Amino acid sequence: MTMNRSYAESAPAREELDALAGTTLVEFGTAWCGHCQRAQPLLEAALATRPDVRHLKIEDGPGRRLGRAFGVKLWPTFVVLHQGREVAKLVRPTRAEEIAAALDAAAPQT
Repeated sequence: MTMNRSYAESAPAREELDALAGTTLVEFGTAWCGHCQRAQPLLEAALATRPDVRHLKIEDGPGRRLGRAFGVKLWPTFVVLHQGREVAKLVRPTRAEEIAAALDAAAPQT
């Protein structure tokens, strides 16, 4: 799956995320956030070799419950889910390798 470029203004319900199969990277932030903008090339690099990862880009802010359900306090926050369960969380990553390692944590154990 390709990287989403735009933040969704309406968030899915937590129950919908809990029911997702496979690996999902949920990105919380806003388009105007400088930290979020700086993280985009890192995210793109980390997702470039991971077509199996679903990327959801969710606009966060006051009154937005989904971000609070995941304990989001700073942007961007990346939450990696596998089979709907949180397996990793990154706050303001500075290297693509950090994001890639979080995605690797979601890889099925063989």
